[in-house]
Amino acid sequence: TEEITAAGGTAMYLVGDVGLKADVDRMVQAVVDKWGTVDILVNNAGIIRDAIFYKMTEQQWDDVMRVNLKSMFLMTQACYWPMRNQKYGRIINFSSSSCRGNVGQANYSATKAGVIAFSNVIALEYARHGITSNAICPGTIDTPMARSVPESVLQGWIEAQPSGRIGNVDDIAEAVLFFAGEDSGYINGQHIWVDVAMQTGLKVKG
Repeated sequence: TEEITAAGGTAMYLVGDVGLKADVDRMVQAVVDKWGTVDILVNNAGIIRDAIFYKMTEQQWDDVMRVNLKSMFLMTQACYWPMRNQKYGRIINFSSSSCRGNVGQANYSATKAGVIAFSNVIALEYARHGITSNAICPGTIDTPMARSVPESVLQGWIEAQPSGRIGNVDDIAEAVLFFAGEDSGYINGQHIWVDVAMQTGLKVKG
């Protein structure tokens, strides 16, 4: 919030559990009370609880479903009426290149595949109200989540990149800005890959 206000904008920092309806409703209402509506919703909450499937616990499954997928249901539903009343809205949901499946990520991959289907349904249902719903599928991005894996795993991801590097948050921010802006007003129910290696599966050597 300090960076935003220093740049001349206004910001508000809210703390809550995006997997709990009461918290979600409270946070969205606080935004409406301050600014009168909600123009843009970015559903970006996500966690990993990786385990080989036969060792995965019910708690690991439920925790990831709650944060990665249920939060989108709650947040999107809470923002519906503010967006519908003004006949305008931009909903941007975070999926992942893992939506195609990764070893040890049955829970995470399932949620990220679900995000794409969820985004498509919201696009179909909300389009007549001037609301778009799209998804972003990042590859490996340099975040605390990526850095939480063993160093050998992270190094393998880096070496797999044809560009010789993993992505950074600025790469993702540009995709968010596109979907949030007016230039994407007729783009709805789509997902964009912010990724290189996972799309091709190839790295050219030499």
